[in-house]
Formats: sequence, C-alpha cells, structure tokens
Amino acid sequence: MLVLIPTSMVWYGAIQQLIFGKDFGENPASDTGVSVLLVLFGILLPLFMYSLKLITEVRQDGLYVRFYPFHFSYRRYPYESMISYKVRVYSPLKEYGGWGIRYGHKGMAYNVSGDRGVQLELKGGKNLLIGSQYPEELVRHMQSAMKTYR
Repeated sequence: MLVLIPTSMVWYGAIQQLIFGKDFGENPASDTGVSVLLVLFGILLPLFMYSLKLITEVRQDGLYVRFYPFHFSYRRYPYESMISYKVRVYSPLKEYGGWGIRYGHKGMAYNVSGDRGVQLELKGGKNLLIGSQYPEELVRHMQSAMKTYR
C-alpha cells in the first residue's frame, strides 16, 4: 500500500495531464515535470521496491543474512554468539516502525513482509529479528547445522 497509493496517483495525474491534456492539481507541474515524476515514482520506485530481497542462509558456521540491494555481502551471525532463538509473531509497524533494516526498542530487524520470523538473542544483550515466511523451517535448519558444527 505504501508504494501502490503514490504510484497510482502519479499514473493517474500523468494520464490526465499528458494524454487528456487536463492539468492535474491546483498548481500543476509542466509536462516535463510530470514525465519525470512518472519515471521516478511511477516506474523506478515500484521496480526498486520489487527488487528488495531478504536472503537468509543457514551455513555450517552460522546464519548469514543479506538484504539486497543494500548489503553488498552477507552479514554473518555465528552460532556461538547466539544465546537463544525462537519463532515468533511480531508487529513490524509497532515494534520496528516498518519493514526493511530496522532498529526498534526490541533490537534490530531484517524484514521484507509479513509478521513472522526468528528472534535471536545474541551475546552482549543484543536482539535480532529475521523475518521469514517459513520461520519453523529456518529454525529446523539452524538446529541441524548447529548439531554438526558443535
């Protein structure tokens, strides 16, 4: 909804002004300005939002997280730094202020969509939430990798 509403408004305004010749708004932008807005907010913003990906890998030495396109490489969370972990339901807006790479009163979160994830309690008193559409599967793979690691 955060992308759909502004994108729809830009497309509607661009169609009104560029195709039907009706000025959009009380202080309309030039046709060039409307074209620039259409490209930026009607095309590039939705493409950018669609390209966001949270990639989580369970490896033998730890959990690896990459939030594409912001991270150029994976962030490693070694198993020995984890005190505990559990599947939980959370409120992205209330607890972390939204989706993405977020910092909230409960710690840091990587989340793209949904309201389920794996909560890690790390040494040093830090908490990390990793959003997942399959948190139980993520925990199962972590447990399996930890058995072979230790």
